Amino acid sequence: MEDRTTEATEGEVLDKLRRHIRILVDLGRLSVENADTARFLDQAVVQIARAVEIHHVKVLQYRPDTSDLLLIAGIGWKDGVVGTATLSSDLRSPPGRAFQTAEPVSIRDFSEQEEYVRSEFLAEHGIVAVSNVPVLIGGAAWGVLEVDSTKSRDFSQDTTEFLTAAAALIGAALRRNVQPDEHARLLAAVAEAQKGQILLREMQHRVKNNFQLVLSSISIQKRRYLDPESHRALDHVASRINAISLAHDQLAPRQEGQIVRLSHYLRALCSAIRSQAEEIEIDVECDELELTIDRALPVGLILNETAMNSIKHAFGADGGRIKVTLVGGIGFGEARLTMADNGRGIQNPNENGSGLKLISSLARQIGGTVDQSSCGSGTTTTLTFPLIT
Repeated sequence: MEDRTTEATEGEVLDKLRRHIRILVDLGRLSVENADTARFLDQAVVQIARAVEIHHVKVLQYRPDTSDLLLIAGIGWKDGVVGTATLSSDLRSPPGRAFQTAEPVSIRDFSEQEEYVRSEFLAEHGIVAVSNVPVLIGGAAWGVLEVDSTKSRDFSQDTTEFLTAAAALIGAALRRNVQPDEHARLLAAVAEAQKGQILLREMQHRVKNNFQLVLSSISIQKRRYLDPESHRALDHVASRINAISLAHDQLAPRQEGQIVRLSHYLRALCSAIRSQAEEIEIDVECDELELTIDRALPVGLILNETAMNSIKHAFGADGGRIKVTLVGGIGFGEARLTMADNGRGIQNPNENGSGLKLISSLARQIGGTVDQSSCGSGTTTTLTFPLIT
């Protein structure tokens, strides 16, 4: 089996469509017969590889705690990568864009475009062309189905439609096979807790779907404007939306309301920020703290804004490092979030800049204060805020 790159004849197109239909029927049968999700996915990637006539296929699952996409099933990859390899979920990553916008993303050849970044993982396997479709559960993206070619390849509309149908079958199988424990459902207390979890998951799906629609709109706007400044502005807006989306991923039900595990949220956010910039490292140390979502969101947005400012202004071509520290028990029931970079420092501070105004406004929303110090060896921004849940 070889990656197909030549233009197909009418007869070949008809044969391909028949093959697609036959394999989709097989996938549907496998999804019903096999209650073992891992085994079904292993079989599915083999069938998809046959249908698309390609060597490399993978299923990626989004992990909210780390804001990345984990390769949980695949064919054609080196030994040991399934279950361990991860890809970025940011908008410059093809699977990340498909996940964030819930829309297909295809690239004929990475060398022919600048909008997307080829990951080290793909480069290591010699991949030059990819096609991604989101795997949806309940209308929101759960992960991504991706096929990869070692040669330049125009992925046809027929291929995209087949992958979309295959991803729908995968999503249906995942939803069907993840059932609550029967014994636990007989226990009243546990059943009540499960009810809260189910309602929360349903809300998260709907919210995630809304974020995907917004990010998809931003992606469309980027295609309309070609100048780099417009792209940077839209990317900045997208990063803020992603910061809000990540907070909803970390929601946990409590009697007192919707609680965000702040430490998990900030780690996931830093992982997402790190994936957007080359040669930038972010070290994270967090106490295990919780906040209501309306208070956690400003904290996350302040971190996002500060880190993006450092990436944009503080570092040169060699990159740099940002250290993020969250400490509770400061003063009288307060917490402190510190973001320190080792960049060149703020050369010409603009106190009226929109970034600083936004940070100050967000801090006031949660009764916090922001302090910033800068010198030739770096800039440190500190947010101190009350721990009210």
